[in-house]
Amino acid sequence: MTTQTPLTPLTIEPLTREAFAPFGDVIEADDAVRHFTINEGNTERYHDLAHIDPGEGGRAIVSIFRGQPRDLPFTVTMMERHPKASQAFVPLSGRPYLVVVAPRDTAPSVDDLRVFLCTGAQGVNYARGVWHHPLLALDSVSDFLIIDRAGPGENCDVVTLDQAGLIPVPV
Repeated sequence: MTTQTPLTPLTIEPLTREAFAPFGDVIEADDAVRHFTINEGNTERYHDLAHIDPGEGGRAIVSIFRGQPRDLPFTVTMMERHPKASQAFVPLSGRPYLVVVAPRDTAPSVDDLRVFLCTGAQGVNYARGVWHHPLLALDSVSDFLIIDRAGPGENCDVVTLDQAGLIPVPV
């Protein structure tokens, strides 16, 4: 009989610019960012919300990902990163979703993981090399506008965590 390692519980945090800054940018139209009126007063422009980094020899591309909902509690067993470029996720369906990240410097462990609850009005831009879990849509099928890199070379590293983390059902 094998002994199973217990899951490490993870804490879900609200997504804020300050808390997420080590991992990239929060993409959100609010008064905390530079904004101004354009188009003869008809449009408010929330300006330069993310540092899109296509990396050397790459180009920025726009895609739509359609994410199937994940059930909570959810076990985090792996992480990925894009070493050549940033990757932005902007929700199109107006539903909350989760983001799991870890610092870019070394392969992540469960103790490095941070979990953020994003509103349906907040996007994220993972900085180049930041470890993150693939899309974690909640509740129902959700679409996301993705801005990432096309270009030469492999741009996705995947690791299996030595110990899994458990995202609980929020209370």
